[in-house]
Amino acid sequence: MAWRCTGLSWPQGARMAVLRWEGGRVSPLVPGKAIGFRAEGIRSCVGARGTACPLLTEVAGHLTQARCADCARLERAHSVAADTLADDPRTYRVYLAWFGPGLVKVGITGEERGSARLLEQGAIVFSWLGRGPLMAARRAEELLRGAFGVPDRIPYAAKRAVRASLPDSARERATEVEELHRRAVDLGLWDETLEPLGCEIVDHTEVFALQGLPAPATAVRELVDGGAVAGTLVAVAGPDLHLRTAGGSAVVLDTRLLPGWSLIGANALAGVSVPTTSTTTGGGDDPLQDGLF
Repeated sequence: MAWRCTGLSWPQGARMAVLRWEGGRVSPLVPGKAIGFRAEGIRSCVGARGTACPLLTEVAGHLTQARCADCARLERAHSVAADTLADDPRTYRVYLAWFGPGLVKVGITGEERGSARLLEQGAIVFSWLGRGPLMAARRAEELLRGAFGVPDRIPYAAKRAVRASLPDSARERATEVEELHRRAVDLGLWDETLEPLGCEIVDHTEVFALQGLPAPATAVRELVDGGAVAGTLVAVAGPDLHLRTAGGSAVVLDTRLLPGWSLIGANALAGVSVPTTSTTTGGGDDPLQDGLF
């Protein structure tokens, strides 16, 4: 029985991620759960904004967005990240997020989404800074980037490289965000158009199950026809599943690589038989199953 994944999500208010599937089913991602699947055929474009790709164009396996060029342009045509919605009337929040020592960023998210965006990015620690209209939030983001040299994006490879060696102390994990929040408040210049928010640290270490996380040696680079990924789920951070294979190896799977593929169940002992890359650089099938795993 083949399944098609639509992606990983962190339901608002939940403390557990789920994988979503075409047809509406979800698979809760509980640490300790056995996970196994095998890709079939080719990876095809998932379309854009709820519309199927008319050509079902084949998409490269290593891309984290399973869209052809035309569908990608359509998707970005209505994107806050691409600055195509300057007249968006919703309220936005500016946040400061920490992913590990020296990995701090500033960003914005829709207020109605709560902390979902921070969970999706794999932020270990974050605090809100301010709230207000979209363009005011965007200006504050740009101001802080320029004033303090903090980025608005941090590569996932950098996030994965430090997750297994984070400070044990919650106090240590909070320090960089608290310091940046203080400096941002002292800087001012943005608080006339945004409502300032006090520093209230939120720590996702427990939610992601990162305590005692083994350092992964490899990360899945892409799925291929017939290739398997199987193991025991250790932790979930952002879009990443941290797995331990039956052979004892620690591997990371970016679930953004799953959409576009037809997936079938694989025995949890199947291991990983898809292309991988170093993180320092860069049961049997059940025909009556009600979920892939």
